[in-house]
Amino acid sequence: MRLRGEAVQVERASHRGVRLRNRSALLTRLFLEGPLTRQELSRRTGLSQPAVSNVVNDLIDDGIVAEAGALESEGGRPSTILRVAPSYGAVAGVDVGETGVRVELFDLGLERLAQSCAPLTAGASPADVADSVLAGLRTVATGHRVLGAGVGVAGIVQQRPEGALVHAQTLGWESVPLESLLRRGTDIPLHLDNGAKTLGQAEMWFGAGRGRRHAVFALIGSGVGAAVVTNGATYRGTSSSAGEWGHTTLMYGGRRCRCGASGCLEAYVGAAAILDRAGSSGAGDEETRLAALVAAASAGDPAARSILDETADYLGAGVADLINLFNPELVVLGGWAGVALAGLLPRVRASAARHALRQPFAQARIELGRLGLDAVALGAATLPMAHLLTTGGRRQ
Repeated sequence: MRLRGEAVQVERASHRGVRLRNRSALLTRLFLEGPLTRQELSRRTGLSQPAVSNVVNDLIDDGIVAEAGALESEGGRPSTILRVAPSYGAVAGVDVGETGVRVELFDLGLERLAQSCAPLTAGASPADVADSVLAGLRTVATGHRVLGAGVGVAGIVQQRPEGALVHAQTLGWESVPLESLLRRGTDIPLHLDNGAKTLGQAEMWFGAGRGRRHAVFALIGSGVGAAVVTNGATYRGTSSSAGEWGHTTLMYGGRRCRCGASGCLEAYVGAAAILDRAGSSGAGDEETRLAALVAAASAGDPAARSILDETADYLGAGVADLINLFNPELVVLGGWAGVALAGLLPRVRASAARHALRQPFAQARIELGRLGLDAVALGAATLPMAHLLTTGGRRQ
């Protein structure tokens, strides 16, 4: 038999849970679809207008929601327009690439406030990478209230209560406690994920994938990865390693990949592999040398043109595998090398058409990402933002 005091506690806990869910639902709608009126929020969430008004008033009192003008109405009082308050705080997004670290700070409207970029030396240790990330965070955080930081990194990110581990075989990283290394130097709440998955999240929220339910987002940089979105959610697999598209076998017994296997897709379409196939060993970083290769091809250099045409054919075959396996409505090509190779898109599409099954290929669009070089960092910033929305705007 339940005592009266226990019943009251259960009722209060239930009430708090309902209120938290309502706060989260309203904030999420405002962030992703706003600005909106109270009436629009009621229609889109299914909550009653009194419930919406009560929760919205609390959110305004807390400072996370602000009024943004009024909407003219046909008779009666104008409807107040609401939005998530950009000045409530800031979130940071970190893109840990193989050649550098990009740290960006955004307000809650995800307008960029500050940026820091620093190169990484080849073979940089986990400690060096952590130091570079922390230095970037200190630079962009000055003068701002940072609610959280997301970090997109190459490799498999294994989430654990004591901190995420990174398994990046191509970098020689095995069970690297990167989150713990970062926590030693900052009290900003941290969220780590694979860089391709953060790129995919950014494109789903703000870019080419907006409004789609089934899509694949390919990150092409020094290496190659992908994020698979099915029914609106990122597919992760048993230990979050799903999406290691770059290490699917393109050619049995083919070129040696940095992961140690032979014939991986990455060994043919990753920037490092393209430059190796082109015999490019000149001065400059990978981005500079790949840009020079693209420029040479555009200027009529037959050797450069041949390498890029071959790359487009390989990439199209890899995209066909994604289409055959996942039946997406959309495949998006992004990453810094993906941006540099944008001119290859027609040939990539033609190659995918040759290699994919006709029916799923006819249902799929192959497009370039819309967020450019900022996609991974912006996507990383959505990690603390998503946490804020889920918790109804409660700071960590």
